[in-house]
Amino acid sequence: MKCLLVGHIVIDIVVRGLKSEIRIGGGAYYSALALAKFCDVEILTSVGKDFPEKWLEELEEMGIKLNVVSSKTSTAYELRYLDGNTRTLRLLARAEQITEVPDKRYDMVILNPVANEIPPETVAAFKERTDFLAADVQGFIRKPRPGMVELIERKTSFLKGLKVLHADLSELPYLQNLQPEDVEVLLASNGPEPGRAYLRGREYIYRPVRVEVEESTGAGDVFLAAFSYFYKSCPFIQALKRANAFTGLFLERRSFDFSMEDVDELAMRVKVERSEDAS
Repeated sequence: MKCLLVGHIVIDIVVRGLKSEIRIGGGAYYSALALAKFCDVEILTSVGKDFPEKWLEELEEMGIKLNVVSSKTSTAYELRYLDGNTRTLRLLARAEQITEVPDKRYDMVILNPVANEIPPETVAAFKERTDFLAADVQGFIRKPRPGMVELIERKTSFLKGLKVLHADLSELPYLQNLQPEDVEVLLASNGPEPGRAYLRGREYIYRPVRVEVEESTGAGDVFLAAFSYFYKSCPFIQALKRANAFTGLFLERRSFDFSMEDVDELAMRVKVERSEDAS
């Protein structure tokens, strides 16, 4: 299966208390790592000369193909954690927008913007490149200017017709002109708390399994990628349970060093029910 991830890979400065570290990040990065277990993965991104060459080489050593749009600078964020699930986010710099689309088809394309780098025209072009287009809302509704990250209300009708769309529950009010029935599947996660999932407009509530979490960076990106992959071959509820379990194991271990047997075992503990049946 050929899978393309689209979005900026990022220089992340992660701060916890008095300690900080600099590492690679971004939605496309975390989604690519999740899918590398199953697919031939390619990332379409934009970075500058300030992006560590070592990080790019490590991705290629993992078998991930890179399609890089050159930029004067790379996108960089400061993530300051208050606890495992709470953080502040500050945009430090932003790479070029992604406007060129590869002239070939893919089995799956996931759009993972982090700083409003994917314009509506690029989304429309990718609808012609795949029968399975998924996206994460977060980068479409962030102001693309340096400083503390602010969310903006935006007309998002250009996302209609997607196979899968992921958002945090707190992001849904910022989406104008878009209803759950406008996409095949809408995933609305809520960290470790119960989330909502919509299949052709029909609402379900899912309850993730509680795991020990040191930090939640990449959780939504892994969840979207895992669900999209499982949904290609599994019924909706099974895909939702597996994606929750896959994400929980990633958060617990901060790696993908686990088996599908581990995923299926944990998935049996994930609760999914129609919203009208939920107590």
